[in-house]
Amino acid sequence: MSKILVSGLINLETTLQIDQFPLDYYPVRYPFGGINSTVSGVGYNVTKALSILGDTVNLLALIGKDPSSRLVLKTLQEDHLQGVYILPLLKQTPQSVILYDHEGKRQIHVDLKDIQEQPYPEEFFERARQGCSLAVLCNINFSRPLLKRAKQNSLWIATDVHAIQDLEDPYNRDFMASADILFMSDENLFCAPEEWVKKIQHLYEPEIIVIGMGAKGALLAVRSDHFMERLPAIMVGPIVNTIGAGDALFSCFIHFYVKNRDPYEAIRRAICFAGYKIGANGAAQGFLNEQELVKLTQELSLRSK
Repeated sequence: MSKILVSGLINLETTLQIDQFPLDYYPVRYPFGGINSTVSGVGYNVTKALSILGDTVNLLALIGKDPSSRLVLKTLQEDHLQGVYILPLLKQTPQSVILYDHEGKRQIHVDLKDIQEQPYPEEFFERARQGCSLAVLCNINFSRPLLKRAKQNSLWIATDVHAIQDLEDPYNRDFMASADILFMSDENLFCAPEEWVKKIQHLYEPEIIVIGMGAKGALLAVRSDHFMERLPAIMVGPIVNTIGAGDALFSCFIHFYVKNRDPYEAIRRAICFAGYKIGANGAAQGFLNEQELVKLTQELSLRSK
């Protein structure tokens, strides 16, 4: 069991199932069973996935001084996640609305409220980092000052900058420059993922880069091994909702990498973990524990022979 620090967003997430993109206009729709609200956000999703996989997680997050915060804290308790470092310093808890269709395509609308203007007290970070072997610092503003703190304490840093298209993106540059393990999506890339990785390695020198490519799988690059290769996606069952697939890939990779320091095993496990996760609705739903995941990968391996 590893101890990992996670700093990231918690929000209330409402998902709405639609017939297709683009969405036709109707004054009223009745999508019976198609609207669901849960606690989510990258920080929460990663923490929940890591915890289910067997890790101990110290989650640093900011929530509001509003009724929604009570739902967040109740959900944390129900999911057996500790809330010691989750601080009610915002006016309102962030919210998101996600539209998704039957093919798994999704469109995300996120209202961060005042979170981007609110710092996270660094003395709480100093307490939370004790005994942690890695810091997952998600690309939310309050994580930015923690990059330097983690480096000063020789903590490896993992981050996911999601959909990005600028090598020197002013918002994400600090995160990319500090990351030892860097994840991102291929959705907005202006060139082939392999070419993009070479540019990232030249500019920032992260040890490990993973580019999630949705139905095409993922690209793994390990700088010290001069390794770069695409790995195919694994279809475990019907796709319900692809929201949170990237968070699942990221979380599972972190779990196995911290455990075994083997990026090749970690990415294989992570692709299977994400492939199973998209059979559930909601970004924080559909996570396997380690034993279930190992059993599933064995079964899938036998089927492919």
